[in-house]
Amino acid sequence: MNLPRLNTIHLRSLIAIIALGAGMASAADQAIESQSFDLCVIEATPGGVACAVRAAREGLSVLLVNRTHHLGGILSSGLGVWDTTWEGKRSPLYDELRQAIFDHYRNEYGETSAQYRHSLAGKSGHTNGKFEPRVVEQLVHEMVKREPKVTLLTGYIPIAVERSGRRIESLSLREFRGDQEIQVKAQTFADCTYEGDVMPLAKVNYRVGRESREEFGEPHAGVIYLRPTKEKPKSISEELLKAHQRLNLRKFPGYQEIVLPESTGAGDGNVQAFNYRTVLTSDPDNLIPIPKPANYDPAILKTLEYGSIVQPLPNEKIGWNRPQLVGPHQDYVEGDWQTRERVMDAHWDATMALLYFLQHDPSVPKEKQAYWIRFGLAKDEFADNGHRPYEIYVREGRRLVGRETLTQHDLMPQQGGTRPPTHADAIAISDWYADSHAVTPGKVRDSLDEGKMMLHAETWPGQIPWRCLLPVDLDNFIVPVCFSATHVAWGAIRLEPTWMQTGEATGFAIALAKRENVPPAALDPDLLVQTLARKNFLLTFCNDIDVSHPGPLSQAVQYFGTRGEFPDFETGIDTPAKGEALVKRWQAIAN
Repeated sequence: MNLPRLNTIHLRSLIAIIALGAGMASAADQAIESQSFDLCVIEATPGGVACAVRAAREGLSVLLVNRTHHLGGILSSGLGVWDTTWEGKRSPLYDELRQAIFDHYRNEYGETSAQYRHSLAGKSGHTNGKFEPRVVEQLVHEMVKREPKVTLLTGYIPIAVERSGRRIESLSLREFRGDQEIQVKAQTFADCTYEGDVMPLAKVNYRVGRESREEFGEPHAGVIYLRPTKEKPKSISEELLKAHQRLNLRKFPGYQEIVLPESTGAGDGNVQAFNYRTVLTSDPDNLIPIPKPANYDPAILKTLEYGSIVQPLPNEKIGWNRPQLVGPHQDYVEGDWQTRERVMDAHWDATMALLYFLQHDPSVPKEKQAYWIRFGLAKDEFADNGHRPYEIYVREGRRLVGRETLTQHDLMPQQGGTRPPTHADAIAISDWYADSHAVTPGKVRDSLDEGKMMLHAETWPGQIPWRCLLPVDLDNFIVPVCFSATHVAWGAIRLEPTWMQTGEATGFAIALAKRENVPPAALDPDLLVQTLARKNFLLTFCNDIDVSHPGPLSQAVQYFGTRGEFPDFETGIDTPAKGEALVKRWQAIAN
């Protein structure tokens, strides 16, 4: 229930299933219904793709279901950049896709080309590897198509779950743009939607909105107003600040302080703002001008933010990360798809109207008009959807109430050290700062919009426990995307690199569970962590050792880091003898 607000068939070509006629589609659907898969993954988000591909590579039969015919989630809908503060390797499939993007631009345009240069990580800001959505969609399709054990079913959404005790037995699907229904059977199911759409069907507990400050004792929980400041908060000591600045992570400037008494910390059912990640181009041969929209109202448009841009993307493009309609977006999360599409339409209409406003309204300063007038929609992006991204950026949907809940405390140093609490069942790292966009409209005095926070200096690299992905009362249902975290902690883990890591870890876990003949929730977590360490997963962020050079020492650091071996971000392994001793301990366990 919802807490109050709180070898199988291989479709040889992705194009083939998109182009199937009505009779053939029925035959394909019947073939899917006749089988029982090892794993059914709902939604080909990056986390879903990583989950499906990893499970398939480990020998499992996988059904991958997606609402649209376009794979890759927000990566294929305009995100344009990897949101991560960590430049290095993280997990095999994330590393593979990220490198494939770089390789595409280098091979297609040349190593000295502007396209390749613009795909690489910049020196600062939100520029950690950039890409066009059409390119990443192509690469994700190719990644899935290479796996003969993955059956792809597009154009379907989940509508019902059949449970028996602590198991899901089957999942009913319906055509997104039609009435045909099918029932699919699998040993394990993974909800990889951005919205958490399988959770209510499976009747597992989940949350929507914000916890109160009192519930978990989180300093930044609930209703909150923050003001930017150049002075560090008193809660951050000089020693901690210096240690934070030594982290080998991308840094962002500035601090924020809580505005009192208006920041009540009260919980509510509200989530942070959405928007489209619109792709614009200044290439006149690839540009579609923006017409004056119907119901054009400059008075409203003047109130909307517009200044968040990812640039440059390859091929004379930019990614526009605004505007946001704070308030109307709240209807999306638990709405049906008719409601959701109404919310999406409102955001797209506002996006096009604001772009026209910036280009033509006399109240816009001339230098800003001159900048925006250069841009239009890109002809070669989302051509089958009116050049509108296939998905809106859902920053926060439902969140599982799992066997463990990640909180702000899991992102803050423990007393006596700099590292946040470690978890013996860690399957991924968190590296982003606690980051929430506006939640409700309104400001007080010199504050940001209510709920907006960017805790750059207060957030430290943490670990994500396997238990956060596990519902309390189901043993064969995993939630790798909308997993168990508070609203504050969610701001640090709501990123595609994180979800690709949790998704791939889930694929490994399900394969191990099949080998051990247990449901995934009963899998020995130590066996999972050992496996992930051997497979080059970054489980413990350290300044001096990462997973760029696979081997016993790297594996040992990742494993023992989940046991609290390193209270700070320096391992202290400064001599060969110390490294050899750690490796011997690891080999005694791993062998």
